[in-house]
Amino acid sequence: MSRGRDVVEVVARALAGRPDEVVVTEYDRRGQTVVELTMAPGELGRVIGRQGRTASALRVLAAAAGEAEDQRVVVDFRDE
Repeated sequence: MSRGRDVVEVVARALAGRPDEVVVTEYDRRGQTVVELTMAPGELGRVIGRQGRTASALRVLAAAAGEAEDQRVVVDFRDE
Protein backbone atom coordinates (compact mmCIF):
# COMPACT_ATOMS: atom_id res chain seq x y z
CA MET A 1 0.00 0.00 0.00
CA SER A 2 1.19 3.47 -0.81
CA ARG A 3 0.75 6.65 1.15
CA GLY A 4 -1.48 8.05 -1.59
CA ARG A 5 -3.87 5.13 -1.17
CA ASP A 6 -3.86 5.58 2.60
CA VAL A 7 -4.70 9.28 2.29
CA VAL A 8 -7.60 8.61 -0.07
CA GLU A 9 -9.00 5.88 2.17
CA VAL A 10 -8.82 7.92 5.39
CA VAL A 11 -10.45 11.00 3.86
CA ALA A 12 -13.15 9.00 2.03
CA ARG A 13 -14.09 7.07 5.16
CA ALA A 14 -14.26 10.32 7.15
CA LEU A 15 -16.63 11.90 4.60
CA ALA A 16 -18.79 8.84 3.90
CA GLY A 17 -22.14 8.24 5.53
CA ARG A 18 -21.43 4.50 5.27
CA PRO A 19 -17.65 4.20 5.78
CA ASP A 20 -17.73 0.40 5.78
CA GLU A 21 -18.74 0.46 2.09
CA VAL A 22 -15.72 2.50 0.96
CA VAL A 23 -13.41 0.44 -1.28
CA VAL A 24 -10.01 1.75 -2.33
CA THR A 25 -7.92 -0.20 -4.84
CA GLU A 26 -4.51 0.58 -6.23
CA TYR A 27 -2.76 -0.48 -9.42
CA ASP A 28 -0.03 0.69 -11.78
CA ARG A 29 -0.81 2.11 -15.21
CA ARG A 30 1.87 3.44 -17.55
CA GLY A 31 4.34 4.28 -14.82
CA GLN A 32 1.91 5.92 -12.46
CA THR A 33 -0.05 4.66 -9.49
CA VAL A 34 -3.82 4.78 -9.92
CA VAL A 35 -5.91 4.88 -6.75
CA GLU A 36 -9.52 3.98 -7.49
CA LEU A 37 -12.21 4.99 -5.00
CA THR A 38 -15.58 3.21 -5.01
CA MET A 39 -18.35 4.17 -2.63
CA ALA A 40 -21.93 3.11 -1.93
CA PRO A 41 -24.62 4.35 -4.33
CA GLY A 42 -25.38 8.01 -3.69
CA GLU A 43 -22.32 8.56 -1.52
CA LEU A 44 -19.86 9.75 -4.15
CA GLY A 45 -21.24 13.30 -4.06
CA ARG A 46 -19.91 13.72 -0.54
CA VAL A 47 -16.35 13.12 -1.71
CA ILE A 48 -16.67 15.13 -4.91
CA GLY A 49 -18.09 18.17 -3.13
CA ARG A 50 -19.47 21.36 -4.61
CA GLN A 51 -18.03 22.03 -8.04
CA GLY A 52 -15.51 19.24 -7.43
CA ARG A 53 -13.51 21.16 -4.84
CA THR A 54 -13.24 18.29 -2.37
CA ALA A 55 -12.26 15.86 -5.12
CA SER A 56 -9.61 18.28 -6.35
CA ALA A 57 -8.21 18.69 -2.84
CA LEU A 58 -8.16 14.91 -2.37
CA ARG A 59 -6.23 14.50 -5.62
CA VAL A 60 -3.68 17.11 -4.49
CA LEU A 61 -3.23 15.38 -1.12
CA ALA A 62 -2.76 11.97 -2.78
CA ALA A 63 -0.27 13.40 -5.27
CA ALA A 64 1.71 15.06 -2.47
CA ALA A 65 1.78 11.81 -0.51
CA GLY A 66 2.98 9.99 -3.62
CA GLU A 67 5.79 12.49 -4.18
CA ALA A 68 7.20 11.50 -0.80
CA GLU A 69 7.65 7.99 -2.25
CA ASP A 70 8.76 9.19 -5.72
CA GLN A 71 5.47 8.06 -7.25
CA ARG A 72 2.99 9.83 -9.47
CA VAL A 73 -0.48 9.21 -8.01
CA VAL A 74 -3.77 9.66 -9.88
CA VAL A 75 -7.17 9.29 -8.19
CA ASP A 76 -10.19 7.89 -10.07
CA PHE A 77 -13.72 7.97 -8.64
CA ARG A 78 -16.20 5.16 -9.31
CA ASP A 79 -19.87 5.12 -8.38
CA GLU A 80 -21.72 1.82 -8.10
